[in-house]
Amino acid sequence: MEPEQFHEVFSSIEAEVKKVIVGHDDVIRKVLIAFFAGGHVLLEGVPGLGKTLLVKSLSRALGLSFKRVQFTPDLMPSDIVGTQMLTEGDGRREFQFRKGPIFAQVILADEINRATPKTQSAVLEAMEERQVTVFGETYGLESPFIVLATQNPIELEGTYPLPEAQLDRFLFKLVVSSPAPAELKEILHRTTGTDHPEAGQALSDNGATVVEEMKSLLRQVLIAPPIEDYVVRLVHATQPASQKGENSIPEVKNFLRFGASPRGAQSIILGAKGSALVNGRVHVSYEDIEAVLYPALRHRLILSFQAEAENVATDQILAVLVKKVPRN
Repeated sequence: MEPEQFHEVFSSIEAEVKKVIVGHDDVIRKVLIAFFAGGHVLLEGVPGLGKTLLVKSLSRALGLSFKRVQFTPDLMPSDIVGTQMLTEGDGRREFQFRKGPIFAQVILADEINRATPKTQSAVLEAMEERQVTVFGETYGLESPFIVLATQNPIELEGTYPLPEAQLDRFLFKLVVSSPAPAELKEILHRTTGTDHPEAGQALSDNGATVVEEMKSLLRQVLIAPPIEDYVVRLVHATQPASQKGENSIPEVKNFLRFGASPRGAQSIILGAKGSALVNGRVHVSYEDIEAVLYPALRHRLILSFQAEAENVATDQILAVLVKKVPRN
């Protein structure tokens, strides 16, 4: 596949999703970049902003199988990955594995922080290894595979915050904001009348093959050593232990307990490669790095008690890093 073909297919998928979703252009683009980078996405926003509809429209545009899992406190791991069922046939009884909803290509983990930690961990193996293990048997998942999880920031009662190990499995964390007045008016036009727009299938029947070719092309995008060094400096600067001497960054030292892992650096580079391709280039620029820095790292920085007391957000610290970490 050529870069021009990547851009054409990407734009057609984006256009189909935008037939249904008003605004959130940057969120749609970042979700697609994460998908072609082979990563998963955590969507955070108040109820009613179209997070679920966005995921459904994306799966329809891609022509991939879709399953929604509504996470609740009583949800069990077997409700997600599947379980062994006792069946009878030909006079014999035997156990057969009945697949759970995780065996789809696009998974919507709705309100993932509503479930208990035991259930949340049930998707860890699927997200990282693209497989699940049930009663000692390992079952591979279909490719391509992406988990799109949603969580509501305001509903604190009855929620279980995602552990750092699971947050680190998400390539991006995207914040879905409220629509502007003009966007809200367009939403009302589309949803309160007789017409109900739906996303069409942008890919042909061999969509999975095209997706794999696009994922392969994304990884071939070039990144110059100085830009790689910039990513290393950015990620290293998030470590509080590294803040020593006159070049230290006070905001990191005072407001962070732990910085980003190497997986954070991988997410930045993969996201930047996708950003470069979308913008018609086959090499990563500094602007591509900074375009994906926030979604790639905002969920990987662990705030200190002082930061929480002073209402300091991770995005504010990342903004400081962009200003203070030199490009060269």
